[in-house]
Amino acid sequence: MSDTDGKKPLGLGGGAPRSGQVKQSFSHGRTKSVVVETKRKRVVVPAKPGATGAATPGANPHLGDPSKRPAGISDAEMERRLAALKAAKAREAEDNAKRAEDEKLRGEDRARRREEIEAKEREERARLEALRLKAEEEEAARKAEAEARIAAAAARKADVLGTSRRQPAAPASADKPLDRGDGPAPAPAPGEAAVPRTRNLAPALAPRKSERERDERATDRDRAKTKGDEGRRAGKLTLSDATSDEGGRQRSLAAMKRKQEKARQKALGLGQKSEKQVRDVQLPETIVVSELANRMAERAADVVKSLMKMGMMVTMNQAIDADTAELVIEEFGHKAVRVSDADVEQAIETVGNDRDEDMITRPPIVTIMGHVDHGKTSLLDAIRKANVVSGEAGGITQHIGAYQVTTENGAVISFLDTPGHAAFTSMRSRGAAVTDIVILVVAADDAVMPQTIEAIAHAKAAKVPLIVAINKMDKHGADPTKVRTDLLQHNIVVEAMSGDVQDVEVSAKTGMGLDNLLEAIALQAEILELKANPKRAAQGAVIEAKLDVGRGPVATVLVQNGTLRKGDIFVVGEQWGKVRALINDKGETVMEAGPSVPVEVLGLNGTPQAGDVLNVVETEAQAREIADYREKAAKDKRAAAGAATTLEQLMAKAKADKSVSELPVLVKADVQGSAEAIVQALEKVGNDEVRVRILHSGVGAITDTDVGLAEASGAPIIGFNVRANASARNSAHQKGVEIRYYSIIYDLVDDIKKAASGLLKAEVRETFIGYAQIKEVFKVTGVGMVAGCIVTEGVARRSAGVRLLRDNVVIHEGTLKTLKRYKDEVKEVQSGQECGMAFERYEDIRQGDVIEIFEREEVQRTLA
Repeated sequence: MSDTDGKKPLGLGGGAPRSGQVKQSFSHGRTKSVVVETKRKRVVVPAKPGATGAATPGANPHLGDPSKRPAGISDAEMERRLAALKAAKAREAEDNAKRAEDEKLRGEDRARRREEIEAKEREERARLEALRLKAEEEEAARKAEAEARIAAAAARKADVLGTSRRQPAAPASADKPLDRGDGPAPAPAPGEAAVPRTRNLAPALAPRKSERERDERATDRDRAKTKGDEGRRAGKLTLSDATSDEGGRQRSLAAMKRKQEKARQKALGLGQKSEKQVRDVQLPETIVVSELANRMAERAADVVKSLMKMGMMVTMNQAIDADTAELVIEEFGHKAVRVSDADVEQAIETVGNDRDEDMITRPPIVTIMGHVDHGKTSLLDAIRKANVVSGEAGGITQHIGAYQVTTENGAVISFLDTPGHAAFTSMRSRGAAVTDIVILVVAADDAVMPQTIEAIAHAKAAKVPLIVAINKMDKHGADPTKVRTDLLQHNIVVEAMSGDVQDVEVSAKTGMGLDNLLEAIALQAEILELKANPKRAAQGAVIEAKLDVGRGPVATVLVQNGTLRKGDIFVVGEQWGKVRALINDKGETVMEAGPSVPVEVLGLNGTPQAGDVLNVVETEAQAREIADYREKAAKDKRAAAGAATTLEQLMAKAKADKSVSELPVLVKADVQGSAEAIVQALEKVGNDEVRVRILHSGVGAITDTDVGLAEASGAPIIGFNVRANASARNSAHQKGVEIRYYSIIYDLVDDIKKAASGLLKAEVRETFIGYAQIKEVFKVTGVGMVAGCIVTEGVARRSAGVRLLRDNVVIHEGTLKTLKRYKDEVKEVQSGQECGMAFERYEDIRQGDVIEIFEREEVQRTLA
């Protein structure tokens, strides 16, 4: 069987292939021939000029041949493309020139640094050479001195030996053994010097040893020099060169590359180790080990090792306290700077940094306040020439509306319309807190009412000027004088009564006095000199917040300072986000909003609380850190409030709650302000016996989670201007959870009151219907003690309750077991008739006792 198994060999296809064979080698001496094909490279020869047809007559010569253009390209388009190509080439030339200039500057910088490094190296080499020469001189001096001392000692020895030869030989002592030979000492060999026979010959051999050491040191220096100078090997490494011992070990190619790289870095000054930088490390109450290492710019492994030396077996993901972290910081040579968790809010720029030259005049923020049904929204409609009332359920405002109005003379005014119902107190207080001017709307036919007084209190608390708008002047019976007089009781003295508060008579229906009202607003704004800095980071107040199904959390923000732009990163209360879109009061998408401009902001990560302050920060990390800190602080505050309760207080509360009936409800509203107002209104419903407990309140549609919570608690779900989605509706139907929808807060509060009234215990009223006196007491077998009585007053009934009186003291209260007239059981006995009575489970009756007969009636109670 062939190698190809009858199949065609693989080829590249096309062209004119050239075939060949390649021989493959395998282990154990096996080989295999493989047929391969190669494809010639296609060579494109440019066409000679004039080879193609002549250009189209009348065509622009610099545009090229029209026949070679892509289909549909006109001369104008071709010119535009050529111009773009020319501009691109020009930009490329400029870039190349700039790059060359930068490269030249970098080269000069590198050369300058290289010269400085070389100068330093030369100085260092000269210093080392001077030190080496000095050391050699000192060494040579020491050697010369040692040689001189040795020579002097040898000379003294020789003199001593010569003197001893001239003296007669001393007799041998008994302690010193004699030589074996009695003859003279052997003569020295030819060429040898006579060496004296003495034991101390080492000093004579010392010069030879020092010469040997000097030769060895010279050899070592030559070897080291040879080893240091050996460079990259030349030519290929053959088998004979590798096995021979000549030349020693040679450097590899990788070693030579490393050496060249080190030399290059040293020339550029990159190899020098920089000095350790001492850092100021910000240290919170607790910090994670990895974060601590990051702030010190040290390796996390080194920090963990340092902690382990202290006896703390921690990982890089564990948190340590500030004291331990401070010890670690000092050990690494840095400085610890203690910071509080609250310092994260220092990233928010304060308003006090504004310069006078950056301040510009801003539009006034005007809040319309007053009693319900006094015509606040209708007045704003007349100013806006729009119809907002028709969009509000029941004709009452239940949200804070924010609008901008441009007057006929071009002045811009920002209006806030607040609800007037008693349940929306917090909304009115928020409106007064962010406003510059308050317009107090009072109906001329109704005068000052409770919410009017409350609006005056809010305006005084916020220290903002008032303008009184006396509305409904077109109605019959309008009495503006009564309004002005009633306002005197609340320290509001209008200009018509020689005061300093402006008052304007208007009619929202006919449009009377609206120009005067706008003029009064402009005058008041001019007196206030309202200014803001549009160039700083934006700051604003959240007027309203809601959870939109399609857009997510949406906050209505009134910008108070700076300019809020699309893409800004901000923090608002416990939430943060990035501005995804800005929508003005007309529903138009804008790119930025300046001071006093109300806009809807999209891009929050959660629904903020109405009244929160929005601040723009630089980075997402700062926004997230501030929001996390605020959330943690709020959680700790709630936990601290719960922890402050003592065990005795908890037990007393539990005992008190046993007698209190609760109506649990779950509230979902369209906006945060409405949810807040509903919760506050429902918390006021109830008394000492029954109360309403809010399980959960939020904004947005009713979901399966809400249904599950309501089912677990047996609570109804209250939807205010929201609806349940399809899944939640099916789930509520299956689980038997009641969902009630409302659009007017009056109806909601009234229904909850009725439901809470059903939990009240019915009031029991007693009605006395008769008295009977015991004349005789009998004992009847099977019945017990039976009293023979006479009904002295009213009537005695079998179903009524009875009390036994002895000397006008109640000694028993219960029910009758039997009521007989003669031998027959009867339902009732009239006054003046005799009867027999027996008590249920009571037989201590005596002659002369009085029986009091009464009936109980239950009366259903309601909450006020």
